[in-house]
Parts: sequence; structure tokens; C-alpha cells
Amino acid sequence: MTEHTSGASGANPKPQPFYESEPIEAIKLRHPGRIVLAVVLLALAALFIFDAANREAFNWPEVGKYLFDTRIVAAVGYTLQLTVYSMVIAIVLGVALAVMRLSPNPVVKAVAWVYLWIFRGTPVYVQLTFWGLFAVIYPQLTIGLPFMDPIFAFETKTIMTAFTLAIIGLALNEAAYMAEIVRAGLLSVDKGQDEAAEALGLGWWHTMTRVVLPQAMRVIIPPTGNEVISMLKTTSLVNAVPFTLELFMKQKDIAAVTYNPVPMLIVASIWYLVVTSVLMVGQYFLERHFAKGVGARPDVMKPSIPTGVIGVVGVEDPGTDGAAGAQRPGGAA
Repeated sequence: MTEHTSGASGANPKPQPFYESEPIEAIKLRHPGRIVLAVVLLALAALFIFDAANREAFNWPEVGKYLFDTRIVAAVGYTLQLTVYSMVIAIVLGVALAVMRLSPNPVVKAVAWVYLWIFRGTPVYVQLTFWGLFAVIYPQLTIGLPFMDPIFAFETKTIMTAFTLAIIGLALNEAAYMAEIVRAGLLSVDKGQDEAAEALGLGWWHTMTRVVLPQAMRVIIPPTGNEVISMLKTTSLVNAVPFTLELFMKQKDIAAVTYNPVPMLIVASIWYLVVTSVLMVGQYFLERHFAKGVGARPDVMKPSIPTGVIGVVGVEDPGTDGAAGAQRPGGAA
């Protein structure tokens, strides 16, 4: 820091020398416990990998043989279809149920609550088993007026295939969970946002789609991504319908012929991990997209215009005459 002394009248102040302080010598804190723990964990991981590579039961040549088998790849396709179709239906139905839960109408709210109570209170495997017996419970599907002969009648087995029943069973169960996720996201938005939208003359639809939902998506996306990953793994339960063309049942059928269940389970696990990794990457980019504007501000804020453009009162610009240099930044003299 430079200090000035007062001199004679009209004389320039005489600067004093500046003395720099000695730099602080910071000693890094040591953590020997962390190093020991890291070495132990790495040693255990290396032992596990070495043991797995040499264990005969894993039969890695068999894993490589069936990893890209056409039957396995086709089963992965069915698993992805079950996941995508079920989640799309579940998200749409979950949004509707969430709005019903928040409705001031007590009847609508009660219907949504009963739906959630039933589908969240019973295991998904039991629900899929019921859907597998749908053709037994309802042999025919009819369209018509009550207490009159039906206009149209269809055999349930011809319309409701095992693939369709599996999608319906998974979607209806998942919708109950998606409803609570969406409701939590909607409740996370401050009530003042609705009031501000109403003050601007926006209707319910525009308020929900342009004001509330974009802000609620920051809360909705992370648990929804977890539900998509969970749905991918829940498709292994559709054998209760029964639907046997998805990944888990297909590897089980192959293992029943080769008498090597462990390699086929590894094949299925690898495919589940690959698809799950792709879904996690997609979830990351979605979260980053909807988190715009809410992250931490940068440490260094850049000026919007160059500093040299702004004039200073009483200082002449060398490139202009004195009159122009003496103007205020706003242009006034």
C-alpha cells in the first residue's frame, strides 16, 4: 500500500516505498488414512477381478459366444420396447393423476387417491399375474349400452396379446409412482408464480405449460430418470403375464438348453448395464438443460461493454478536443 506525505502548497505528494510482506508458506494437510483405505480397496478390487477371470463357473468364452447372439439382441429390443411404451403411458397418466390429486373437487381427488392406494399397495408381480388372467376373467370385450345387447363383441385373446397386457400392467403400476413425482414437482413451485401468471392474464393451460411445469421439471427429472431405469429392470417380471421374449426370460431359455446359467446371467447383466448407462447419460443432459439459470454464478463477471468506452467527467480524450472530452457519459456537458 502506497502512503503519501503532505508537502508544500502546490507541490506534488512524494510517494513512499512499498514493502511487500513475506509469502505465506502453506503446508498441505496429510491424510494417511485415506491413502491406506485407497490401497486396501484397490487391492480388494484387483483380487476380485483376478478371481473372476480365472473362475471356471463364469465360463467367459460362453459369455462371449452369446453376448451378441441374435436371440439375445432381439430380446434386448423387446425389453426396450416394454420400457419405452410403459413409461410414456405412465408419464401421461401420472400427470393426469397428479392434477386430479391437486383438484379442489373432492370426488376427483378421492378417485386419484384410491388409484394410488391400490397400485402402490400391491406388488407389481401380483398385478402382472392378474393381467395374465385378464382373458379368463373377461373372455369377451363388448361395446354397447347397459342392459342392452352389445353392439360389438370381441374375443379378449385376439385383442389383448401378452405383449399388450405386459405394457398395460407395467404402465398402470408405474403411473401411481409418477403421479406422486409430478405432484411433488408442481408443489415445489412457489404459489406466487401462479398469482403472477393470473395477473398477466394467462389461462390455466398457459400457466401450467409456460410457467409452472418448466420450473417443476428440475424436481421431476431426477426421480423420473430413476423410474425409467427401474422400469428397465422391472421388465424381467413380465413372465407373470406370461411374456417370454424379453431379455431375462430369453437368457433363461438358452441356459435351460446349455445347462450354463451363470454365463447367461452375466450376458443379461452386461446388456442391462449398457442400456442403463445410456439412460443415465440422457438423464444427465436433461437435468443440465432444465437447470439453466439456477446454478452458481461464475466467480468473475465480465463487463457487458468495454471499460474504455465509458467516459469520465473532467478527463479529456486525447483523440478529441477538450470540449468533447469534458462531456458527461450520458452526452450532456
